[in-house]
This record gives sequence, structure tokens and C-alpha cells, in this order.
Amino acid sequence: MGAEAARWLARRGAPHLLLLGRRGESADGARDLADELTALGATVTLAACDVTDRGALAEVLAAVPGQWPLTAVLHAAGVDGVTALDEIDADHLDTVLGAKTAGARNLHDLTREMNLEQFVVFSSGAAVWGGGGQGAYAAGNAFLDALTAHRHQLGLAGTSVAWGSWAGGGLAASTGTGRLRRLGVVPMEPGLAVRALARAIDRHEDGLVVADIDWDVFGPAFTAGRPSPLIAALLDDRTPETADEQSTDAPSALLDRLTAAPARQRRQILLDLVRTEAAAVLRYRDGQVIEAAQAFKDLGFDSLTAVELRNRLSRLTGLRLPVSLAFNHRNPNGVAAYLGSQLGVADHEPTSGKQPTEQGEDAIRNALATIPIARLRAEGLVDALMRLADGTDDPPAPTADGDAIDELDADALINMALNADRDDA
Repeated sequence: MGAEAARWLARRGAPHLLLLGRRGESADGARDLADELTALGATVTLAACDVTDRGALAEVLAAVPGQWPLTAVLHAAGVDGVTALDEIDADHLDTVLGAKTAGARNLHDLTREMNLEQFVVFSSGAAVWGGGGQGAYAAGNAFLDALTAHRHQLGLAGTSVAWGSWAGGGLAASTGTGRLRRLGVVPMEPGLAVRALARAIDRHEDGLVVADIDWDVFGPAFTAGRPSPLIAALLDDRTPETADEQSTDAPSALLDRLTAAPARQRRQILLDLVRTEAAAVLRYRDGQVIEAAQAFKDLGFDSLTAVELRNRLSRLTGLRLPVSLAFNHRNPNGVAAYLGSQLGVADHEPTSGKQPTEQGEDAIRNALATIPIARLRAEGLVDALMRLADGTDDPPAPTADGDAIDELDADALINMALNADRDDA
């Protein structure tokens, strides 16, 4: 990205370009770039300097030739560091934030008396809408946005542009663009991005986001886990393609199969469907099994894969399903129960003529379908429930305060009811 900006400056007639990087001339392609810029008419100086080192940066700036005084700064440094929020440590913060925050702050402090015409920083869309695994990176870029606002308060030049993905280079390219494309972030051609940068600088604009976004993909993926007023305002009531607009025989075939099956088998049919599609989304190998009560978040589902699962199930069921399906219903059991209710083929017989107690058992069974076995194990209830289900043990002895069952909480009682009738599940 810095190289593209340097080419643009050379074409605009910049007489001298001082290119800073930690490796200077030894950086891959640095010498070739300098030759290219020289051919465009610019004098080029390559300097090995870590901008986070205030002393080293001050020495480089002091050596700028008097005939070419420093008039503009463009800060495009960045360090890739995709890490889950709960795995971020001090070293990770130092690495990711250093190039962004320390470098920009040093440039600001050391040039604030030079009356620069331009002070341009490259921010990121991660600082605007966030991004999975980019907590530190988002914070560092948000600092750049705030720094330019601070410079404006001081009467100094400042432009911050939050970029999407660039094609052919940059951090997005180095980490692969496949996932970004699946999220709806389309890599921009460098020439187009540079033209946007030129317009922002020429018009003295600030706080811009320049990105190529496929909103029909990005919107649902980004808002699947939680609502976003920002993204909602940009979507303009767009409705992503669902099964309602698609021509397929799958929904009618599934409904015929469910209708023909005994009532107590319908949940299993839907559960098998959900587990199969979830495994396909996660690119599981043949034979790998997803447990019915295993939480989607524990399986590694994020907003992107949750939307993909929703789209697959929409096509197969013909239902207009919410993008938050996997987050609302937690695990395959919960999604299967929801699909059954939406398709009108719940896994129990019609409720007409049932006694209130029997109807309550159905509600209990549906609620229990979403509780992971791990929680029962953590509560120390698995052994007791299995004894109850097998009928191989007597009920617990009464305590001084009454029967032992009175000591169980609502969750435990519900789970006991379900496991005592496992063949019905």
C-alpha cells in the first residue's frame, strides 16, 4: 500500500520521496521500487528506520535535505495479528499496536512544528465495524482516527482513511483474501484505491471508509451474532436471497418425508439434517460427527459460518430463517426443534385431548433438548440421571429437609424428566 502511494506521489510531481522501513534497502523489492520512482522523476531516499524508535526517527528527519523540506507524511505501517480476544497478551498488544500507535505518535510529535501540508494515516475498516480476531488491530487503527481529530483541534493537517481490502498487497493479501471475500469484503484494485486517497487529500476530507463491500453478504454475516445500528442503516432494507426466491424440490421432498414419518422420528430426521449441514459448513471430513447437544460456538461457528448454515437450511426447508438462527438456538438439538415448529411437524402427536401434565412434558422435552450434556456433568447429575433412566437404582433417600429431589434446581429437574424418557427424544 505504501508503494502504491509512493508511485502516486511521484506521478504528481513530488521532488523527493523519503521511504522508511525497518529493513531499508534490504527490504524485498525496495531497490526496484526506488528505480521505478526515479524513472517517474522523483529523487528517492531509502532509510532503514523503525518509526516506533523515537530517537532513530528523529535522526532520519533531521537528515532531510534543506532543498527538499518535509511537507507531507504518509503513515501506512501495520502488523498482522489475528488473535482471539481471550488470547491477547501484552506481547501481542506491543507488536500490533506499536507500528500503528507508537509510530504515528512519534511522527506527530516530531513534525508538529513543521507546518506540514499533509499528515495522512492509513486506518482500517476494523476500527469502524470491528472484526473477529482483530481486537488489538481495531484499537490501533481507532487510535489513528482519534489522532487526526486531535491534530485538527491543534490546527494541524490530518487525514485518516479506513481501508477495506486491497488487491495485490497489504495485510489482507498476506493473510489470504478467501475469508474476506466470503464475508463480503471484496479486494479493491490499487489504482481505484489510490484515486480515492487522492480525492480525500485534495478535498481535505477525514474519517472516510473506502472499501468494496458486497452488502448482501456482508450485512447478514456481520449482524448474525448481534444487531448493528451502523450496518443496518447502510443496508437500506436489503433482503438477502432466501429459499423463498429459489427454485428447488428439496423443501417439498423434506416435508413429504417428515409428514410420512412417525411423529417421534421427525425430530431425528431434522436433527440429522442440521448436523450434516453443520459438518459441511465446517468442512468436516466424512465420518466426523457433530454431537446433537454441542454448542455451535464451541464447534467454532462465527457469524460467517452461522449465516452459511442458515442459508443451507433455508434452501433445504424452504423457510425464511433468521440469520441469527445458530446463535438463537445454540446447538443442533435446538435448531432441529425450531425447524420442526416452523414446518408444523413437531415430533409429538397433536395436543388435542392431552391432559395438562402431558402437554407440560412436551414443553419440558423441548427445553431439555438444548441443554448440553457437559452442563449435567459439571453439576454432578449424569450418574444419577442414568440410574433413573435405566431404572436400576432406588430413588435417593430422604433428607432432613425432605426428599433429595427437592434439593435439585429447575434445570436439574427438567433434565431428569427428559433422560427418564430418552427413547421418546
